[in-house]
Amino acid sequence: GIYMSYRMREELRYESNEAKAIEKAFASAGKATLFVSTAVAGGFGVLMLSRGFMIHVWMGFLIAMAMLVSSITALTLFPALIFTLRPKFIFEGRKNKMKDMVKNSEQISMSGIVGGALIAFSMASTVAWGAEAKVPNAVEIAKRAFLTSKVVDSTSDSTFRLINSNGQERVRKTRGATQLIGGTTDNQRIVEFDSPADVKGTKTLMIEHSKGDDDIWIYLPAMKKVRRLVANNKKDSFVGTDFSYGDVIGHRVEDWKHQWVKTESVDGRECDVIESSPVRPEVGNNTGYSKRIGWIDRESAVAVKGELYDMNGQLLKKINARNIEMVDAKNKKWQPMVLEAENVQTGHRTVIEFSNYKANVGVNREQFTARYLEKK
Repeated sequence: GIYMSYRMREELRYESNEAKAIEKAFASAGKATLFVSTAVAGGFGVLMLSRGFMIHVWMGFLIAMAMLVSSITALTLFPALIFTLRPKFIFEGRKNKMKDMVKNSEQISMSGIVGGALIAFSMASTVAWGAEAKVPNAVEIAKRAFLTSKVVDSTSDSTFRLINSNGQERVRKTRGATQLIGGTTDNQRIVEFDSPADVKGTKTLMIEHSKGDDDIWIYLPAMKKVRRLVANNKKDSFVGTDFSYGDVIGHRVEDWKHQWVKTESVDGRECDVIESSPVRPEVGNNTGYSKRIGWIDRESAVAVKGELYDMNGQLLKKINARNIEMVDAKNKKWQPMVLEAENVQTGHRTVIEFSNYKANVGVNREQFTARYLEKK
């Protein structure tokens, strides 16, 4: 029952049609409920073979019947009660989501991409820097940087080069797609590794939520299992790279306190330097960062340079963005085609090069689900 209610809540959060939402919940959680209850019932049913030992016979019979009856009830009476009583813990998030979709319907063009999320370490953004202002608004600069790479949807190929302190290099090839969740600026992205053999078939799915915890799933082909990561896993390495899951999915502007430091030129680009610190201790604990400094290009709002500090206040990573291209002229969206992260404490670094990048191509929404990860 708990599993079914959670899956219905999850599907109702993103599916406007309630009938389709419940159908998707039954297709995943419903099957799992039947499989598990049947397996448990069968296991205890073996006790009914205890000839002459009636306490075992009755125990096996009663437990098997209890499992079957409870699973059937969970798939019939329980959903009926949920849709009749409509409890807040399942439907409240849906109401808020529908209100946001109506309120923000004109913002559908503000979507996100894998590359943009990978640099969301940046202080993320500002609406337009006023020349007449004495001190630029750090929060607005952070907001603009957070949105600058978000397009309606995108597809791309990428090459990951992992280089250790001795200069030895490993190369990984991936394919990725992103899509903006309708009516929001929340982005969802999927990345699939094509090579080498030890990571081939590995898939990651990351979904931003402006309200609540972000969702991160990883599919490991060797285990043939989808694993969901919790909030404090955001500081973990993204599939062995020097980017963390938090760097990839992005750091929400409101989770950090932003302060404008100065202006500085980086590779010929005039930048605002923004320093950000966690607004709550758990933000630092989940991301692994006590401070982030970003150099935000005034023209594109892309963070062309970043420094990330560990929880002891020591410099942990340096991140750079190069080959910045305008990928959506109508909505003024920019994307760096090369990203580099260096762990200054270990000497290891990762270079990501994007190719075949295409924006606003009509990506299929169905692939941004946990169950899609298991498909070949």
